[in-house]
Amino acid sequence: MATAKKNKPTIRVADWMTETVLAVETFDSIAIARQLMAKHRVNQLPVLDKDNLVGMVTDRDIRDAYPTSMMINRGEEIDRFAEKITVEEVMTHDLFVVRPDTPLAAAVGLLRRHRIGSLPVVENKSLVGIITRSDILDYVLRGSGARKSAAREQPFKKTMTRSKKRKRK
Repeated sequence: MATAKKNKPTIRVADWMTETVLAVETFDSIAIARQLMAKHRVNQLPVLDKDNLVGMVTDRDIRDAYPTSMMINRGEEIDRFAEKITVEEVMTHDLFVVRPDTPLAAAVGLLRRHRIGSLPVVENKSLVGIITRSDILDYVLRGSGARKSAAREQPFKKTMTRSKKRKRK
């Protein structure tokens, strides 16, 4: 039985990660991040500063930053507020990250233990992908050991929004 286990290849994060990564910059507003999340139906976005991963912003971070629902009749005021708050002000700075060669089981353990929705995948200090709960569900639904589909094997393409550059304080 132990011999059979040794012959089974280890499923790696790189086999199931999403390589096309949506990201925002630290100076982007939470309004931009919220629009990106809604448009692409994602719950979290890596935050970059000059192409360096510096944090992660989630839909919860953004929701918690918005004013109370008591202001519901003040839509324009809320919109102006959201344009003034940067992603950097609400993002998580301390991140768990994995490498492409990290065993998928180890990544799943991190997601579960820390109750987070995704892990940035970093290689040589560069963001090369993201592994999410949805990616893990894809793995489970396709059956253990199955590799990602050819459609998921597209080359890495970092997609970022660019808001009007604001002067840093």
